[in-house]
Amino acid sequence: MSKDLLSQVKTYFLNLQESICKGLEQEEEGAEFLKDLWHHETGGGGCTRVMGEGKVFEKAGVNFSHVQGNELPRAATAHRPQLAGRAFDATGVSLVIHPLNPYVPTVHANWRFFIASQEGADPVWWFGGGMDLTPYYGDPSDCVEWHRKIKEACDSQALDYYTTFKKWCDDYFYLPHRKEHRGIGGIFFDDFQEKDFAHSFDFVKAVSDVFLKAYLPIVRKHKHTPYGERERHFQQYRRGRYVEFNLVYDRGTLFGLQTEGRTESILMSLPPLARWIYDWHPEPHTKEAELTDYFLKPRDWVRR
Repeated sequence: MSKDLLSQVKTYFLNLQESICKGLEQEEEGAEFLKDLWHHETGGGGCTRVMGEGKVFEKAGVNFSHVQGNELPRAATAHRPQLAGRAFDATGVSLVIHPLNPYVPTVHANWRFFIASQEGADPVWWFGGGMDLTPYYGDPSDCVEWHRKIKEACDSQALDYYTTFKKWCDDYFYLPHRKEHRGIGGIFFDDFQEKDFAHSFDFVKAVSDVFLKAYLPIVRKHKHTPYGERERHFQQYRRGRYVEFNLVYDRGTLFGLQTEGRTESILMSLPPLARWIYDWHPEPHTKEAELTDYFLKPRDWVRR
């Protein structure tokens, strides 16, 4: 039974990686993703696909992985201590896109499936994932449309999913040491095992299939917006926050490192350029100040 479930999800994730890469390539005027196949020493492997130094995307990475191990790492059992010591299969797609134009937001998404097994016990499976948007120069209409499309996808499966997983996203993508949220959110879920496998898988397919529909219109809207050195410097400064979150708090990054995964693929999420400026603060009443004063506060964007 568990092998059949795993096969279904793995096939879907491979097709999802392909469709997302094709959609992004169409925005980059003929550029193609580099494919890098790799193997995990305890079993399984994956395919990292990266596109960089483009006119639209400074760095875009879309990972597929299916890894196996003899013992779930701490990052996977923090909320499921009863599964500590079990063998596992983990498969998923994860992506981070860092556009060149500061008016186009960075975006992150991932969807994953775990099966934990132990001799003499029934396998335990669950899904996790989500997507979130990180603007540098906020646009309220982008925020509304991003959340509206995600809500519609969630509502197609259950009317309470969006509200629950939006709050989870707002709470998760938060930097306590900065007292800042990373972006304007989206949804985040983990340990997801609702009703039965078919329903849970349908939900994951619904929210992953909406990703390009929610993100690409924002890219097209802003990719030709004029910008200068000031905007690029601010973009790189804010990217520093992205790096801090991924290296200190992100459960996916920690899982990859704790399972001795492929470092280049794990750290694919980091931007090619970032800045840390000592004790810098934007001038009041500027677009740069507006980002933290208004956009990076959790809001009900759909009903605003």
